[in-house]
Amino acid sequence: MQKLARNMVGWVDSLALESDPEDPASFQTDPLRWVPYLILHGGCLGVLWVGWSWTAIGVAAALYVLRMFAITGFYHRYFSHRTFRTSRLVQFLMGVAGNSSAQRGPLWWAAQHRRHHSHSDEHEDPHSPHEHGVYWSHVGWLTVRANLTTDLRVVPDLAQFRELRFIDRFDWLVPVLMAVALYIFGAVLAQAAPQLGTSGPQMLVWGFFISTVVLFHGTCLINSLAHVVGSRRYDTKDESRNNWVLALLTLGEGWHNNHHRYPSSARQGFYWWEIDITYYGLKLLERLGIIWDVRPVPARILESGRSRRRAA
Repeated sequence: MQKLARNMVGWVDSLALESDPEDPASFQTDPLRWVPYLILHGGCLGVLWVGWSWTAIGVAAALYVLRMFAITGFYHRYFSHRTFRTSRLVQFLMGVAGNSSAQRGPLWWAAQHRRHHSHSDEHEDPHSPHEHGVYWSHVGWLTVRANLTTDLRVVPDLAQFRELRFIDRFDWLVPVLMAVALYIFGAVLAQAAPQLGTSGPQMLVWGFFISTVVLFHGTCLINSLAHVVGSRRYDTKDESRNNWVLALLTLGEGWHNNHHRYPSSARQGFYWWEIDITYYGLKLLERLGIIWDVRPVPARILESGRSRRRAA
């Protein structure tokens, strides 16, 4: 009963979550952990009642791009790999933006990703498709208690910031506030600009549920497919692969073999023909003085990739 109570409290306070690495049950799917994903996907069905408008679709697309950038540029390249520097304020704001994607808090995300790189495609990798299967790597790994807690020992550089610990602890708060804000935004537009053809419920369905679900699966495709489908420029210790389709869907994350060869670079599309929209966005932020010390790809890494391409 105590364990059940802690799990229930864990829905609103992630510090209450516990997992015992010695307990096999910690690595079994917890059916209750499917509830958030069922709610998100079920919310998309609301489109059958609210219909669509170009306004709602435009907001959904814009939020997909902005939040994908927050995930790829900051949750991944900044929080997980520290590939550039920024101010504490921007760090917090981008943490909030990434958290609005409903992909947990920045400390949890970074800790899991650092664990992935430390054990890529090994048994300890939390989401390797080669060790555990494609379904597991796409979403199954998110439903077991062993992967729900935030191991602060892995992210001591981030754990020192109280504001990051707060949004990581109460990782449901920002997504809920965003859903409420979108509903209010749609209701205001319905009154102020009825010619746009939108409403509170429609903006909620498109701007939050549909946009968030597409964003969620776009991110998860890197876990499930970027180690399975694509080409390998570098002989890394894992099965990471470059996939231009995934790169377009995720603003540059599909150049995954490049990334695993040199994860300390803010750039994942190493060459000019490898489209990396997140990197272009980061360079713009650098020019504006919002971020700095953006780490490049070393010349030796680039040359070794060119040599392999010429040999092939």
